[in-house]
Amino acid sequence: MALPWLESFNVWGDEPRKDRPASEAPVRLCVTFSGNGFHSKEWWASGEGKAMELGKVLAPLNEFREKMLFVRGLYHEEARKGNIHSSQTGNLLSGAPIAAGGEIRSGTSFDQVLAQTYGRSTKVPSMVLGCERSNPSVHKNYSMLYSSHISWSSPTTPTPLELYPALAFDRLFKDEVAPGDKSVLDAVMADAQNLRRGISSTDQRKLDEYLDSVRDVEKRIENAGKRGELQGWRPTLDKPNIQRPAEGIPQDIGEHMRIMCDLLVLGFQTDSTRITTLKLNNDHSALRFPNLPSVQQIGHGIDYMIHHLLSHSDGADWLAVNQFFIEHLAYIARKLDAIQEGPRTLLDNTMMLHCSSMMAGAKHDNDQLPVIVLGGAGGRIKGGRVLDYKDKPERQLCRLFMSMMDKMDVHPETFGDAKAMLEEV
Repeated sequence: MALPWLESFNVWGDEPRKDRPASEAPVRLCVTFSGNGFHSKEWWASGEGKAMELGKVLAPLNEFREKMLFVRGLYHEEARKGNIHSSQTGNLLSGAPIAAGGEIRSGTSFDQVLAQTYGRSTKVPSMVLGCERSNPSVHKNYSMLYSSHISWSSPTTPTPLELYPALAFDRLFKDEVAPGDKSVLDAVMADAQNLRRGISSTDQRKLDEYLDSVRDVEKRIENAGKRGELQGWRPTLDKPNIQRPAEGIPQDIGEHMRIMCDLLVLGFQTDSTRITTLKLNNDHSALRFPNLPSVQQIGHGIDYMIHHLLSHSDGADWLAVNQFFIEHLAYIARKLDAIQEGPRTLLDNTMMLHCSSMMAGAKHDNDQLPVIVLGGAGGRIKGGRVLDYKDKPERQLCRLFMSMMDKMDVHPETFGDAKAMLEEV
């Protein structure tokens, strides 16, 4: 029998680290993805801090320049072998080889490596949200499931993608008492009574004393919580502050994305989960955007062409769609930054990674991938910087993943094709 996790004890049940007191808020991970790359001439950043300049794609994030890392030049060697959407997306968060011929085999993604260890501290180890349905077809010898999933629980299992906001809300907040929430003593009492019948009277007394001490501890913990005496970090919310979303999938893509962003923030704020992956659309996406006014076709929305085909141009409408996606990152960052957790904000205690599987859809180019990181990882990431690895020999994207896992106290010796972290992160 063991006590449940308490805020007054060390967060991970280990010796407290000098750089991370037990009373400090945990680090969260948010991975967001938008498919088909970006406008080839407008994804860039230069300078530092407040003086950092951003290309037009990233303009919605201007207010967060001092909390941003713009990372240039990282790539996946394995993703360059197929040169098609599926082969460039299914291993985006793992760097693993991709199986062709309709077979499903990739690699466990780094968000799920974290969920299997770091994520055990919360009700929901990780949330994987999406705004476009999976595509089960095959395209040019590769399963389109690769284009539909960036989070993988195992090499052969894409993590289930939750498209329904109401079901995501229920997973976070549905009021069901889990076995771990009940009294430890109550949970084992029947076994204890069976054990008692078969042991000596001396051992029976020892067992009774032990059980009484456990009950006493449980009562003291319960009373201390009622008096508000437990010290240390507490979530800023203990229950949701928004209504359960309506059933079904919103037909307006902007509304769908916004609700999923709200649930992501709420999951972090209530400490229901510390790891969330949000796939805004698929690679090779079929989404249309009637909610966005077209610059190229005056008087119409951007619904004359699906996202995938639109990505094969560098027109004004493609730029508008790019900014629409990035505006949702800014929306998440703004909400996180408004939530105070002790001396830092929730954004300061979060790592937000945004990526795509190619730089520009017109070229399918992935010799370097578009990557930004927002947030401070609890003071362990310094923003306002451009990190350029384009001409360096060891520029595996998995090195960034190893650095991010390290910020969350998970330390694999290798990951994907990487053997060392990016020390500058």
